[in-house]
Parts: sequence; C-alpha cells; structure tokens
Amino acid sequence: MTQENRSSPSTADSDDGIRYVNLYESESKIYTRKVTGFFQNVRRYTGLPLIAAYLLLPWFQIDGRPLVLFDLPARQFHVFNATFWPQDFMLLAWVLIIAAFALFTITVLFGRVWCGFTCPQTVWTLMYISVEHFFEGDRNKQIKLDQQPWSLEKAWRKTGKHSVWLLIAFITGATFIGYFVPIRELLAGMIPSRDESSGMLEFTLNPAAYFWTLFFTGMTYLNAGWLREQVCKYMCPYARFQSVMYDNDTLAVHYNDKRGEPRGARKASVSREETALGDCIDCSWCVQVCPVDIDIRDGMQYECINCGLCVDACNTVMDKMNYPRDLISFTSEDAIQNGRTHVFRLRVYGYAFVLLTMVSAFIYVLANRSPVGVDVIRDRGARLFRVRGGEIQNVYTVKINNMDQRPHTYDIRLEGDYPFIVENYRPMQIEAGEVFTLPLRVGIDKDAFDVEKASITVIVTARDEEKITASETNSFIGPGK
Repeated sequence: MTQENRSSPSTADSDDGIRYVNLYESESKIYTRKVTGFFQNVRRYTGLPLIAAYLLLPWFQIDGRPLVLFDLPARQFHVFNATFWPQDFMLLAWVLIIAAFALFTITVLFGRVWCGFTCPQTVWTLMYISVEHFFEGDRNKQIKLDQQPWSLEKAWRKTGKHSVWLLIAFITGATFIGYFVPIRELLAGMIPSRDESSGMLEFTLNPAAYFWTLFFTGMTYLNAGWLREQVCKYMCPYARFQSVMYDNDTLAVHYNDKRGEPRGARKASVSREETALGDCIDCSWCVQVCPVDIDIRDGMQYECINCGLCVDACNTVMDKMNYPRDLISFTSEDAIQNGRTHVFRLRVYGYAFVLLTMVSAFIYVLANRSPVGVDVIRDRGARLFRVRGGEIQNVYTVKINNMDQRPHTYDIRLEGDYPFIVENYRPMQIEAGEVFTLPLRVGIDKDAFDVEKASITVIVTARDEEKITASETNSFIGPGK
C-alpha cells in the first residue's frame, strides 16, 4: 500500500502545505510494518516489566492482604506496609504533582518518550499489534487479507485475533478490579456455585464487580484494538501542551533534511556520489512503521510519540543502501543546525531542583507520618459548660482512628494555658484500622479559670510507641468572671 492511499478521502493536502481534515469522517485503518532495531527492543523490554508488575501486584500478599489494595468500602488504601485513609488524600495530590513535574523534566530532556515507551495505551497497543501480526501477518498480508472476500481462512484469522484481544482485555479488566477487590475473591466469585438446598446456581460476587470488570474489558478492547492512535492524537491532553516544554535542545525524533533532501528513488548499486539526490530514497518505510500515521520528514508534529520506530526503519534502509545511519535519529534541532546539543541548561536545572525539593519534602512527610488520627468535637447538644461543685466541666466527643496495622492502647493528655484534667477516662485497646469514639469529660477548678474561653489541646499517644501520636486543638468554655 503506498503512502498516498493510506490517507482517507477526508484528508487533502493543498499546494501551500496546509492539510484540511474533515473531522466528521472516519480515518483509514493504519497498517503498520514489522521492524526490528534498537528502539523496538527498548519498547519491548520497557513494556514487559510494566505489564508483569501490573498483572502480578494484586496476587502478592502481606499479612494476609494484597500487597496493593484500594478498599473503598472500608476507606482504606493499602500500599505495601502502609495504610492510607481519606485524610491522607493530600499525599495523593503530592504524588500527582511530583509525577507531573517528573514528566515535565523528562519531556524537556528527551521529548515525548513517556508516550512512546511506557504509556499504558502504547504498551497495550503494541501487544495488540503483535497479536495482529501473529494471526494476519505483516503489513502487506494484512492489506491483502482485508481486501479479499470472506473465506474460511479469513474467518479463522479474524476470529483468532479478536478472541485473543478479548482474552487480553478481560485479563486487563479483571486485574484492574483486583486492585479494589482481592483478586482471588474476585475470580472465585465470578464462577457460580450451586446451592445445595435449591440446586440453583448462585453468584456470590457483587454485581458492581461484574459490571466494572466488563466495562474495563470493553474499554481495553476498544482503546488498544480499535482507537489506538486516535487516543494519542485526539484524547490525550499531553499531546496538546508538550510543545510548551520543547526547546531547540530537546532530544526528539528528527529527520535531517540537510542530508536527506532532495529525496528520490534510486538503485542500491548507485553510490551517493553518482546522484544529485539526498540520502532519502523516498521508500516511505518511516511512514509505514509509524503507529500514529505521520511522516516525520514533514517536520516535528504534535502527533509524534517519539517511539523511534521510524529511526529503526530508516536505519534498516540505510544499511541496505550502504549509506550512513541516523538520517532519522533521536537528536535536537540545535544538533542538526549547529552540530551540538546543550543537554544541561537552565531550564533543566530549574525543573530538576523543583522536582528534587518536592520529592524530599514528600519523603520527609511520609517518614514522619503518624499512623493515628484524632478528631475532637465539643458537645454542643448540651449546655456550653457545666458547673458541678467547685469545678467547670466541658464534654467532648473524641474519635481515635488507629491507622496502623497493629492494635494499640492510647493514653490521652491535655495541654493548655490552664490546668485542665481528664475525668474518668479508662484507656482501651483499639484494633488495627478501627475508629473508636468516646465521650471525654474535661474539668478545671472554678477559681483557676478566669476567662470565658480558652484553647485546649487533646493529645493521643500510644502506650507501646511514643512516636505514634496525634493532637487536635479545641475550645474550653466557662462562665468567666
């Protein structure tokens, strides 16, 4: 299939280089050519560990629970040895901001390599394309298969491809739900059991788990099997703002037009010196291997995901022609124009400094995070205060949240400008993950309290580990003088 008939009827190129696209018509299917080379191997060996980690993490257990489990009904988020609660969502915001700045830093240095090598959309699409190549062959065979009428061979190849696609999609969807429901319970619950009394089949799994498993199965099949490059080109916001982070020294996939132009076909036996053409032989392999269907020779385009497949394809052709490699390469505009690249520059230092500062602050907060939370609410249902004998009393509702993985017995003490005392408090053991609520009566001698309102701090500390502590400040109300 030539480069020209890869374009849909909705796309036309004018003489002035402006391309008009009708957004209301579907695009042509992209048939990608198989290619081998350095960047294809990098894509494979960066994708496999990510897939393995994604599939295996829900199966590993620690202390009888999955290594990673987001338990939404219990509002507990278990990540390795740590348990996070809704009040820890600020840490999640930090993680997202750190990830964003890490992405910015990488983009300034190496362009859109996240999209080309580690984005889940790219990794899963590459997996689906590999299945497509296995059942239908390389690019030319796929085109021929789609153009021929339906036959037994075409039916079994298409059926086999889509069956494996659906299997991969189901494994992906079930694994994703396995981060929210223990994976063993999820898969066991999907198999109906027969009730001994009625003899009827019954499903023990929550219907919501079925729905979301099927939902993510369908979305994986749709995204990686059908949408593919359209997700990168039209749905991903990263493609829209990546150019803001690029500069002339950003390493990205570039075509060296100084060396390649004017392009033109020739025989392999013709040396470079015998022709007035550039090194580009206009074979269009760089277009045929591109997963987003662009021509890198037209210059930098926002659709490019910097996967490097066009580099591998062009190097293969250059080797056949006995021409030097890297007509298309990972380089910078400055290197093409001036022969040098400034890797370490002020912009990079700025991003790196901000990133290092945020990571250090996050690690410090995480290391000093106390696995206990306390919430103190003064009882407003009763009177503001009580005077009993010669003592003023306030009543509080105290909630102690044991966010640790072990049970603890907590002591309560008070701090303030006045000698407050806790009355009739008996320490109790609070189980791991338990939120314990208790009424707390605080008193002070009437003669010692000469104001209407004062601050009081309730401090909760574990008896067996003093570092596990939390506090909250509230008000103590009295009659005044």
